[in-house]
Amino acid sequence: MLHNALLRDAVGQRVRHEGTTRSADWDEVEAFCQSVYMPFRVRPLVKLSRPDATMISARAGRLTMTRFSYGTGIHLDRFDPQAGNILVLNTLQGALEHQVDGGSVATGAGESFVVDCSRTDYWLEGDPNHMQLNLTIPHEVMADTAERWFGFVPDDGLWTRRVKFGGPDSAWLALLDYAARALVKAGGGSAHAALARHIEELLCVELLRHWAGAAGISLETGARRAAPGYVRRAEEIMTAEARDAPSIGDVARRVGVTARTLSGGFKSFRGTTPRGFLAARRLEGFRADLQTLTQEMTVTTIATAWGFSNFGALAGRYRERFGETPSQTRARASRA
Repeated sequence: MLHNALLRDAVGQRVRHEGTTRSADWDEVEAFCQSVYMPFRVRPLVKLSRPDATMISARAGRLTMTRFSYGTGIHLDRFDPQAGNILVLNTLQGALEHQVDGGSVATGAGESFVVDCSRTDYWLEGDPNHMQLNLTIPHEVMADTAERWFGFVPDDGLWTRRVKFGGPDSAWLALLDYAARALVKAGGGSAHAALARHIEELLCVELLRHWAGAAGISLETGARRAAPGYVRRAEEIMTAEARDAPSIGDVARRVGVTARTLSGGFKSFRGTTPRGFLAARRLEGFRADLQTLTQEMTVTTIATAWGFSNFGALAGRYRERFGETPSQTRARASRA
C-alpha cells in the first residue's frame, strides 16, 4: 500500500509530473520545501553531504500531498509558525524521529505523525533511507472542517498536541492510498476540482478523528458539551436568524451577558468569535439557497436576499470557504 503513491494513477499507469522531481542541489530542494511546506531550517546529519531528493506534489483542494525524501540524513527545526500550516508526515520507508512533550517518538513504515506548526514548536530527524507521503494543511482548513462536522473549533488542547497515529493496516493509510491514486492521472495533471475538494474533506475529517483520539479528546461531546449555556443559546439564535444578521450586542443581551463575555465564551469554547460564527452560518445559508432555489433566481438576487452587497468580497469569502465560486455552485445545481 502506498508504494507507488503519486507515481502511478488509479489504473496503474505511470504519472508524468511537470517540473523537477529529483535534485542533488540544496537550494533547489529548499525552494521546493518552502513552496509545499513552509520555511524551516535543515541541517544534514553528515557534514557536507549532498541530497538525492525526491520532490513530487499534488493538490487536493486546499491541501498539498507530497512524495518527498532528502536522500540523506537530516535534522529539521525552526518551522515558521506564520505560515499557518499543519504537517502530517506519513512514513513509507526508513524512519523519522519527532519531537513530543518530554522527548521524542519514532515513526517507521506505515506510521504517521501530525503537528500543527502554527501552534507549537517542532523538530524532526530523518535517517538516510526515509521516504514520506506528507500532507500540508492550512490550520484554518482544519478549523473550518471541525466547525462544520462537529459544531465547534477545538482549542489548543488539540492543536498543540504532537501525536503519532495510524499503522500499516490502518484505515488512514487506506484513505491515503485512495487519495494519492485519485489525485493524479496518466499524462500528468490534477484531479477534477470537485473530486479534489471531496478528497480534502475526507482527509481532514479522518485526520481530526485520529488526532483527537490520540490526544484523548472527544469531538462528539467533549468541548461542545462543556460550553456554557449562553454560548449554546447564542449559537441557536444566530443559526435560526442568520439571514437577518442580528447584531452581536443584541444576541448578547438576549442571552443575558455582555458582548465582551459572549466573545470570550466563543473564543474559549469554540475557537472563533460570535461574528465569525454568524458569518459562517450566513455563508452556509446562502450556499443552501444557491443549491435549492429555482433557476429563475440569479446569484445576485439570492445574495441580495441575504443582505450581501459587496459581491466581490462575498465571492472571495465563498471561494475560500467552499473551494468554488457562487456561480459554479449555481451551475452545478442547474445540472443536477
